[in-house]
Amino acid sequence: MKRKIIRITTVPLSLSGLLHGQLGYMKSHYDVLGVSSKGKDNQLDKVSKHENIPTVAIEMTRKITPLKDIVAVYKLYKLFKKEKPFIVHSHTPKAGTLSMLAARLAGVPHRLHTIAGLPLLEATGLKRTLLNTVEKATYACATKIYPNSFGLNDIILEQNFTKPNKLKVIANGSSNGIDTSHFDPNTINDVAKKAKLKESLNIAEDDFVFVYVGRLVSDKGVNELLDAFNKLSNEQENIKLLLVGGYENELDPLLQKSMEIIKNNKKIISTGWINDVRPFFAISNALVFASYREGFPNVVMQAGAMKLPSIVTNINGCNEIVEHNKHGLIIPVKDTEAIYNNMKYILTNQEEAKKMGIASRANIVAKFERIKVWEAILEEYKSLG
Repeated sequence: MKRKIIRITTVPLSLSGLLHGQLGYMKSHYDVLGVSSKGKDNQLDKVSKHENIPTVAIEMTRKITPLKDIVAVYKLYKLFKKEKPFIVHSHTPKAGTLSMLAARLAGVPHRLHTIAGLPLLEATGLKRTLLNTVEKATYACATKIYPNSFGLNDIILEQNFTKPNKLKVIANGSSNGIDTSHFDPNTINDVAKKAKLKESLNIAEDDFVFVYVGRLVSDKGVNELLDAFNKLSNEQENIKLLLVGGYENELDPLLQKSMEIIKNNKKIISTGWINDVRPFFAISNALVFASYREGFPNVVMQAGAMKLPSIVTNINGCNEIVEHNKHGLIIPVKDTEAIYNNMKYILTNQEEAKKMGIASRANIVAKFERIKVWEAILEEYKSLG
């Protein structure tokens, strides 16, 4: 009889996106149950079908909501007592806090939490104090903490959130690796389709295209990116900025000035949320990803696998995927001028940029192939007994 593992995220989009394919893979070795909020349009049911695992909906919010959080802890506790899992493994901040507490109360032997970024690093004052306390409580309830990058591991120790013996980075980092057979420019090489996509976006054949993929929010450095591109586009012809992603105006809105730049600059194209980003990488020349904080950004791995050079900030995750001047360029955080200067450098050194892109794919294949990450996580599970 297989042992039971319960995998938990706050919202189903994280189960389907952050852990795409992983739960189905683990099903061959363990009895896997997925837990998350129901999501819009029954997204959790779609996860169940895709991964071929049962799921249970327990509503969790991404904000600080004490009453709802207590209800969620109680429901998780009841679920764990009923299912008696060998392992509860959580991802995302709120799911981690609630499920680690509930799992400890329920006596689950192995309580694992993966850290894929620390939003609290951007908080200040009383909010930061509260978030620090919650973070420490989460780690105290867990039996093992898995930062998904080596830089994140160091930050956790610097912040004194837990002891070194509770921490481990699996494989070379990343929560799920990347399927390099899927993110491969050779699979998106239909010239006519690419030309049609460019035409639909008003991108000329000789335009140099910078792309940003991700949530259009402040802490991804989008305000600085828009400022930098706005300046560059006033000086340069034949350039475009492709913004692929949706807004989160309730949680982390862009500045009004940024919204006006998007509206008024005809060289900026905003696509909204896109399920398959590969065609957009395929018509682009370089990624710009100026985030303030990350765990281990999938977007940078995806762009690299698609042979794009990347301009990234000098933060954990980004600086573990990109080696400066080899796979792209590393710049300081929150530095509009640095984004501008490095975009200009890429634009005026396009042959060098192409070589960086080729080197990027080789690097991703060697270090972050998805199946290698899955196998490393499986070995970690097996090592628990």
